[in-house]
Amino acid sequence: MKLFAAQVWTLRRRVMALCFAVGVVLTGLGVAAAVIAAHSNEHIDVLINRTGPMRIAGESLSTALVDQETAVRGFAITGKEASLQPYLSGRIAEQVAVERIGKAIGPDSDPQIRDALADVERSAAAWRAAIAEPIIAARRAGGPQAARAVQLAGETAAFDPVRTSVAELQVHISDSRERSVSAARQSASTLLVLEVTAAGIVLVAGALLLFLLDRLVTRPILDLATQVREVAAGNYDRRISSGGSPELVALAADVDGMRRQISSELAEVREARGQIEWVNDQLKQQADELTRSNRDLEQFAYVASHDLQEPLRKVASFCQLLQRRYAGQLDERADQYIAFAVDGAQRMQQLINDLLAFSRIGRLTAGFTDVDLDQVLTRVASELEPRTGADGRVEWSDLPTVEGEEALLTTLFVNLVGNALKFHRPGVPPVVRVSAEQDEQEWRINVRDNGIGIEAEFADKVFVIFQRLHPRDAYEGTGIGLAIVKKIVEYHGGRIWLDLDVDEGTSIWFTLPLLAGVSAEPKEATT
Repeated sequence: MKLFAAQVWTLRRRVMALCFAVGVVLTGLGVAAAVIAAHSNEHIDVLINRTGPMRIAGESLSTALVDQETAVRGFAITGKEASLQPYLSGRIAEQVAVERIGKAIGPDSDPQIRDALADVERSAAAWRAAIAEPIIAARRAGGPQAARAVQLAGETAAFDPVRTSVAELQVHISDSRERSVSAARQSASTLLVLEVTAAGIVLVAGALLLFLLDRLVTRPILDLATQVREVAAGNYDRRISSGGSPELVALAADVDGMRRQISSELAEVREARGQIEWVNDQLKQQADELTRSNRDLEQFAYVASHDLQEPLRKVASFCQLLQRRYAGQLDERADQYIAFAVDGAQRMQQLINDLLAFSRIGRLTAGFTDVDLDQVLTRVASELEPRTGADGRVEWSDLPTVEGEEALLTTLFVNLVGNALKFHRPGVPPVVRVSAEQDEQEWRINVRDNGIGIEAEFADKVFVIFQRLHPRDAYEGTGIGLAIVKKIVEYHGGRIWLDLDVDEGTSIWFTLPLLAGVSAEPKEATT
């Protein structure tokens, strides 16, 4: 597998190879173009700086020689020195033209031009030595020699070698120029071919790159996107693959691996969802059954409480009649039995009334309203004033306004404050403090006293219905008060617990949700 992976040409390697090949070819073409351009510059330099000046100098040289020949003939005819002026200036022009041609020839020029120039110089020198100078000397001498000078001046054949050598020089200069022009044109044509070739290579490389991108990237990506959309639409069994570049093949494999993982996890989620739905159905059935059971129990408790009231009232009434009518007429044991019967009937009535009140919590509701706990504590303190005594105190401060049923909240504080007053220490005036504090989205309310307290081992039992921690002859009551308190708190969405971290007395905390209630202004009250 590693060997196969090593032999696969990735898209990056293919693009790099294509760019490298194109770069090498274009570099070669660039080097060739540079060389050809250099040669072209050389040819142009020859045209501008050599053959051009040589051609002009050759024309000047021909003109200077012709002027010399014409001036010599004119002087032979007229004998005037002024006629020799063109001859003298022609010689100077000749020397200047020869020097220009000599400078333009250069060390690497055509040797034929150099030889032709030398031939012109020799021919001109021979003509001057054989014809021009003798004619001038003879004409100046006069006499028969002057006639001879005129005769020699009339013969033009002696000047023909000069004309021939000049013509050959101009022919060689023209040939050199034509070769330079032809070479420059050839260089320009070659440069044009190289430019066209480079442009063609760039176009071919671009087309090949587009083909590679289309074949190895664009089409495979579109195909991969189509497959992914099918999976996203819910076809999780659709296998994802790609036939593009090795990178896309690897990407498709990774995406397919992710699809398999998601599909596996989705199957597990579906299975878990099915189990959860089954459990929810079971719980719903059990909840419905529990609701029916609770409703039946509440109905039973309510009906039983009402149905038991009448026979209990009769038993209590007749027992009280027996106690009033026959008290003292029977023996002491009979009076004691009658007293036991009356007490039992009264306690049974109290138990039934408490049970009825417990069953009504949350079943018969008047709806939640804003309840000012300060006003509730004022009424509760007034109601429990006989239990408070002359030295006892019920204190509260910073109590808020909460949302709830005012009657149930009044019952809650009656039970809590009533228990605090009931379980006071002998000889110690009872003191009950009620406070509240806000904790995030709920109110934490504390009811604390200086009474006999509750042992930690009974912390979970005090809120259980009919659980008593003391004998009936020590403290009155049915043991249902704190159970009613707990049910009221839970009905309002709160929690209740016994605070064990107190040195003396009892401290009970409970919470009420901070919903639509508005915190009351801080106020203090003592009764």
